[in-house]
Formats: sequence, structure tokens, C-alpha cells
Amino acid sequence: MIEAEKPSQRNSSLALERLRIIVDQLTAEGTEQVPTERELSETIGVGRRAVRRALEVLETEGKIWRRQGAGTFIGPEPAQPEKQIRALNENSNMLEVMEVRLQIEPVLARLAALRATPADIAAMRDVAGRLAEAEDMDGRELWDGALHRAIARAANNTLFLALFDVVDRVRQDAAWRHVREALRTDDAMTLYKSQHVDIIGAIETRDPISAEKAMRGHLLALQQRLLFQSATEVGDDEGH
Repeated sequence: MIEAEKPSQRNSSLALERLRIIVDQLTAEGTEQVPTERELSETIGVGRRAVRRALEVLETEGKIWRRQGAGTFIGPEPAQPEKQIRALNENSNMLEVMEVRLQIEPVLARLAALRATPADIAAMRDVAGRLAEAEDMDGRELWDGALHRAIARAANNTLFLALFDVVDRVRQDAAWRHVREALRTDDAMTLYKSQHVDIIGAIETRDPISAEKAMRGHLLALQQRLLFQSATEVGDDEGH
């Protein structure tokens, strides 16, 4: 036996059909905002609950978007960069961060070699010295980030610096800090210190190719240790 369609279902289907027409008309007129649920309910001749359900379908399809207290608007919801950035820690991981850093930071080092001022280079050397002397995780995290940002700032490109800051903000996730600290063995710190010296030296001598190569080598060394650590953790999990 075929179940009869309930009146509320018929009302919702009717509301959706009529709302598609209304949205198309408003789009053609260049109108940005959809009337209120009460107004739509009166226009279509169905209850507000049916209108609300139909609006949910249109929102899922990207034809409208709604903001509480402001109303319903035509088209997909505008991008909210700050909201998306805040969610990146949850949706990304350290390996993704390294992939992005490898695309951005070698270029920043190359640009820094072309554009850094004497004051920029002095700041890099000062920060690198503080990093080398840091004795705890917080200090190493702080000065390592400050050194890489000093290089990014010396590239003198506002958009690149903004991109660097987005990636660096994701990189500062508290859980990831402890993983990075575990990778900072004495051998690793000796290598990183030498690599930092090479990067700054190439920037100071205005050698963009060497600066880019040195930064890429540094980040690849970080990535390799991170990949090894990840593989080790997977192996340990599978062994239990």
C-alpha cells in the first residue's frame, strides 16, 4: 500500500517550487535579499515551517545563504577567511604545513636576498643567535618562528607575508609543538643552526639562488624527520 503524502509534505514541496521561482526572479532583478519567512509564507500561502524547510534545501544547494539576525540572501555564502583560518588547525596536519612551507619560504628567502636591508639582516642574525641560545621548548618555538618571519618580512611582499602568517598560525597548534620538540635532538639542532647560518649568509651576500636552495634544504630536512617520526608512530600503533 502506497503511503499518502502528508499535507505538510505537500506544503513543503509547494514552497520549494515557488521559492525557486521567487529566487530566480529576485536574481534577475538584481535583488540581494530574500523576503522574510513571514512574507514568503503569506505570498506562497503555506505555513512558515514549510517555508523554513524549503529555504534549508535552497541553502544546501548554494542558491541562498542565511545569517541569523540579518536575513536571507541570494547566492552562496561569501567566504569568511578568518573563520576558515581558525578551523585550519582541525582540518590540516603537519605534513600539509610542510608541503606549503616548501612552496612559500624558499621563494621568500630568494626575494629577501634581493631586497633585505642591512637592518633586516642584522635582525636575522640577532634572532638566530637567540634561537641558538634558547634552552626550553617555548624559547625554541618563539625564536624559530621569529627567524623565519624575519626572512619573510625582508622579502618585502605584503601578500606573501600574509600567507606566511596564515601558515605560521596553523603551525603553532599546541599539539604539534611537542612533536617538533621531540625531533629537536642535539644532532638536529646542530644541523638547523648551520642551515640558518647558510640562509642568512646567502641573503647577506645577495645570492638569491643560494638563499632559495639553502631554505629548501632546511625545510626538506625538517620534513624528512617529520616523515620518519610519522612512519615510526604508525609502525608502533600497528605493533600493538
